[in-house]
Amino acid sequence: MALALIIALPFLGIFLPLLLERFGRSACAFGAGLAPLAALVLLLTKRADVFSGQTEIIHYTWLPQLGLNLSLRLDGLGFLFALLILGIGLLVILYARYYLSKKDPMGRFYGFFLLFMGAMLGVVLSENLLLMLMFWELTSLSSFLLIGYWNHRADARQGARMALAVTGGGGLALLAGILLIGYIVGSFELSTVLASGDLIRANALYPLTLILILLGVFTKSAQFPFHFWLPQAMAAPTPVSAFLHSATMVKAGVFLLARLYPALAESEWWFYLVSMTGLATLLLGAVMALFQHDLKGLLAYSTISHLGLITLLFGLDSRLAAVAAIFHIINHATFKASLFMAAGIIDHETGTRDMRRINGMWKYMPHTAALAMVASLAMAGVPLLNGFLSKEMFFAETLDQHLLGSFYWTIPAAATLAGAFSVAYSLRFVHDVFFNGEPVDLPKYPPHEPARYMKIPVEILVLLCLLVGMLPAFTVGPLLAAAVSGTLNGNVPEYSLSIWHGFNLPLAMSFAALIGGILIYSLRKWAFRWYEGLPTVDSLEVFERVMGGLALGARHLTCLLDNGSLQRYVALMLISTLVLVVYALTPLQTLHGPVALTPLDAITVLGMVILALTSLLTVLFHRQRLVALMVLSVVGLMVALGFARYSAPDLALTQLSVEVVTIILLILALFFMPDRTPAESSSLRAFRDFVLAAGCGTMVALLAYTVLTRPYDSIASYFLENSVSGGGGTNVVNVILVDFRGFDTLGEIAVLAIAGVGIYSLLSGLRLPHPIRDAGGRLWSLDKHPMVLDALARALLPMALLISAFIFLRGHNLPGGGFIAGLITAVALILQYIAHGVSWAQARQPLSYHSLCGAGLLIAGATGLGSLLLGYPFLTSAFDHFHLPLIGEFELATAMLFDLGVYLVVVGATLLILSNIGQVRQDDSNREVV
Repeated sequence: MALALIIALPFLGIFLPLLLERFGRSACAFGAGLAPLAALVLLLTKRADVFSGQTEIIHYTWLPQLGLNLSLRLDGLGFLFALLILGIGLLVILYARYYLSKKDPMGRFYGFFLLFMGAMLGVVLSENLLLMLMFWELTSLSSFLLIGYWNHRADARQGARMALAVTGGGGLALLAGILLIGYIVGSFELSTVLASGDLIRANALYPLTLILILLGVFTKSAQFPFHFWLPQAMAAPTPVSAFLHSATMVKAGVFLLARLYPALAESEWWFYLVSMTGLATLLLGAVMALFQHDLKGLLAYSTISHLGLITLLFGLDSRLAAVAAIFHIINHATFKASLFMAAGIIDHETGTRDMRRINGMWKYMPHTAALAMVASLAMAGVPLLNGFLSKEMFFAETLDQHLLGSFYWTIPAAATLAGAFSVAYSLRFVHDVFFNGEPVDLPKYPPHEPARYMKIPVEILVLLCLLVGMLPAFTVGPLLAAAVSGTLNGNVPEYSLSIWHGFNLPLAMSFAALIGGILIYSLRKWAFRWYEGLPTVDSLEVFERVMGGLALGARHLTCLLDNGSLQRYVALMLISTLVLVVYALTPLQTLHGPVALTPLDAITVLGMVILALTSLLTVLFHRQRLVALMVLSVVGLMVALGFARYSAPDLALTQLSVEVVTIILLILALFFMPDRTPAESSSLRAFRDFVLAAGCGTMVALLAYTVLTRPYDSIASYFLENSVSGGGGTNVVNVILVDFRGFDTLGEIAVLAIAGVGIYSLLSGLRLPHPIRDAGGRLWSLDKHPMVLDALARALLPMALLISAFIFLRGHNLPGGGFIAGLITAVALILQYIAHGVSWAQARQPLSYHSLCGAGLLIAGATGLGSLLLGYPFLTSAFDHFHLPLIGEFELATAMLFDLGVYLVVVGATLLILSNIGQVRQDDSNREVV
């Protein structure tokens, strides 16, 4: 329960900053921090169990048929990431209190921030892969909101859209990969997946599965060639950048690499795809970072480079490399969050992030400068700081691999080169910002130190950089050991966290990187001239062009397929169906099966002939709309008689009731339409339609013949056997609707209510021309409400309502039920509208049809919830027999309450539609329609 609460608390806390914003900025920030603080306390209560190597798993069944369960997992790896998310998140919340201006809606910012935090916690604490994927996609959506927080800026909107497009596309690939894992393993639970590594790697689908999973990882963690979105995300407020780059968003990808390491690693596919991608990203990000003039741009490309380093370590496919990767995740989170916060302070106090202008900040902001310099040196890998330890482990692991044969030396050489560029861009951050002369044309001058509490998060993180660098075994040792154990399923190799391992090759590589970085920075003028000579590529412009091209291609394709012709759509659909069915029937040697056909009698043949003739007449007279409608009503009547003929009285009653309602609806609609349909189709198109109709009719007949002459298993026997014992009713059809498949019925009446309300809204206030002459030029009768119809409607209403009540009450045991009864009631009431007019009927029926629909849905839903409260499945019926004097024995069932809800929704929705058509007002132009 505690794990679920850790994830839920940030979601529940979203409303606190929104409510407290009116009481001031500090109250808003305090409200935003309460939920993460409580979640962090809950997490720390699990520390002893996690550090002892235990894995806590809780499991709640949700949709077992799909493999989707509410399963959560807390091991060392999940604990580490949850600690980073909550710990750094709290520091960012404090920092944002002083960073955001008074014009920024702080409550909305913190709401988005907590939404993102909760999504990230869901990713790292999920045991079920499908559940993890749901949170994964939520991180993409919430990061979109955070990156585009300053939505008045075009760069923020474009950067947010780019991030969502890239990570969303990767999420689709990840979904496919996870589904393949579930197919191979037979489960989406991590415990089963991580124990099935050999099974996954031996499967023929392993390469495809790995590629799809890695696409999700690489897009999320901005790996080459998907790195371009991350620098564009710098349009977000700096607190967002500090959180996304240090502990969340981009770390989600490397987290998934660590999480699935036991299941997917230890193969050549893994090595070449992961390590080579990581190496390319490491080098590209390190080189590009040096040439950025935007302070946050430099940090963004350095993040890309360090993420490439972590990816490369996981790709080296050794347990010690995985240890180094986890260690660097911890170190990178601390120094990168502090660097982004320091960059935000500089931007906040100077009004710019251009490193060509913000020079000499040591003179104006010595405290901030000292903090930023320590964090920069940690990023560069200077000894006695945390970045040095994990980078030295990284160098050692690049030396200990021989996967490229005689070219194995290229990986350590490239790693050293990237380390040199890391030193160079760190030196640029320190020298160009805090020294290098005086500031140039600052928007805010003179700059000064920020508010005291704005620097506290930076001080805490910088202190961690120092403590981990000097006392690693005492500060981070237990946490790292637990995280490595969670990553490697307890198979932890021996490693050392000493700050001194003697004079060895990794140490030499570290010093070579330091010296090389100083040399590169000293030659920066030549390097910048070389870089400026390269062709410039604006990733945002390229992305917008690509998206514009895709949109244009989609429009052309849509215009090609969607030309506005309903005939064409139907023709394409029918042709596709015809081809597929013929293809499916082709392998059969004979269409006739072993089952004999039912003998035909004269009455059945007569009904079939009438049905066929009326269908043909409907087509022949389709241009004369009223005649076609009258013939079509005979088709509906014959279908109802067919149901009655073959012992389906419920279906017959339903068909008859629906037919009446439909005919009334069409008659009301035809009032506003021309009496005749103009001829628009050419003879060639008419011939095409005739051929297509004949082919589809023949195909349906042959398909029905093929199916009905072959034996098949039916579930009808189950319902017949359990209708009385399970549902308490002898009317099997009604018991199916209100009990066995009551949830389906609840969904259907919900759709009906929504349709009724939607049609009511569309018709409300609509003005249409009312015709005053028929097609022959004759005036319509001035008597809107004939006396005969008036008298007949008055007499029919009580009789119809009595029949409706009778049909409703007997529905559980005899043909009838709430749906049929509702239609009968609706027809009786709509007849009053037709006979007497809308005003007369509404004056005598002071009912809100919206309320009827709502009441019906509430009653139906409450019936289902009642069974849940009693410990039974949703919408389970209860029934019993009772005895009263004079009346005798009778049965009561809760299904009648559900049927009452159905009845009310049918009445309300039907009258919403039909009665409102009668209220369509006459157009002011009073045009004649013929």
